[in-house]
Amino acid sequence: MDNGLQVYVLPKSGFKKTYATFSTKYGSIDNHFRVEGAQDISVPDGIAHFLEHKMFEEPEGDIFAKFASQGASANAFTSFDQTVYLFSATENISENLETLINFVQHPYFTDQNVEKEKGIIGQEIGMYRDNPDWRVYFGLIEAMYRVHPVHIDIAGTVESIGTITKETLYTCYNAFYHPSNMLLFVVGGVDPEEVMKLVRENQAKKKYEPQGGIDRLFEDEPKEVHEKRRETRLPVSLPKCLFGFKETKLGLTGEALMRRDLTTKLALDLLLGPSTKLYQKLYDMNLISDSFGHEYNSSPNYAFSAIGGDTSDPDRMMAVIQEEANAILSSGFREEDFERARKKKIGGYLRMLNSPENIAHEFTRYRFRGGDLFGVLPVYESLTLNEVNERLREHIDWEQLSVSIVVSP
Repeated sequence: MDNGLQVYVLPKSGFKKTYATFSTKYGSIDNHFRVEGAQDISVPDGIAHFLEHKMFEEPEGDIFAKFASQGASANAFTSFDQTVYLFSATENISENLETLINFVQHPYFTDQNVEKEKGIIGQEIGMYRDNPDWRVYFGLIEAMYRVHPVHIDIAGTVESIGTITKETLYTCYNAFYHPSNMLLFVVGGVDPEEVMKLVRENQAKKKYEPQGGIDRLFEDEPKEVHEKRRETRLPVSLPKCLFGFKETKLGLTGEALMRRDLTTKLALDLLLGPSTKLYQKLYDMNLISDSFGHEYNSSPNYAFSAIGGDTSDPDRMMAVIQEEANAILSSGFREEDFERARKKKIGGYLRMLNSPENIAHEFTRYRFRGGDLFGVLPVYESLTLNEVNERLREHIDWEQLSVSIVVSP
């Protein structure tokens, strides 16, 4: 669009449902920034999430009710580096799309509604503090990172949100909710020309001054992990254990970042996936359950893996994994295992393209990082066994290991 907004439409003929996301490249880690031509700004932790909550409040009432009256289901979420507003509907698509765009582009913050929200989000923070799965996950990130804001809970703390004012919210809104920092994605049984016409007419009625780029400002994060081991005590029937490796090579964007992302996930699947000998061995020893899994989270300025689940003996589980992983690090994966895992990944990717929700979220995630969701298949097809073996050896560096455990008091 003329104001810088990126709009993508993916028509899926035969689909009754339409899914739309309106996203800003703004998440919990963006707490120190500078808009081109302006001064540096530091804001309270948790403000991106707080802002997401407040966007649903309009002078005439709650926007959820309006979506519901139009037959749509709406929601939103904040991650480390983006905030996404969304709806799903099978009818009144034009009306719902107008509603989505208009409410996100119309902030309404008052001293009263900001103060009221502090109590609500404070309760949410308390709830997560009592959630063992959340605590073991964030415990791992806190153990890995000393200064990078990825280690700060997305919702912030009760103390940090207590300092948020309507003025701070407007400052962040004006910086990050400018159309040039946003992306609208619509997928489903829609006519692309009609959608584009609607968005163009909608945006033409609104005036936005051009805005320069946004610099996210981060302190230098030490390469080594902050803590090797972090233990949290909460009432749990079985201990929870997550471990992972903190990447030291950062700054990748676009296809290079996507390639490392996909290669790492394939390597972890080959090492720890449900069909591997290591997984079966751990299962037979009653050291893991079907809660065991892995993920890899990467962006240009942080990247880490998270592996684990419920276990009766965290230390024994870690010892078995380290021993088996070291054997594979020296021998490498077998060609036939690599081919099978690669084909499974390709199958999963193609199956994902039947899900409007997954397409919208994955497309936006890649686009904000300079990549392209539809470039995933060529990357998988070009991967080699040698590349995956090398990637595993690069990522599994025991010096870069952190472990997070939640056990009963």
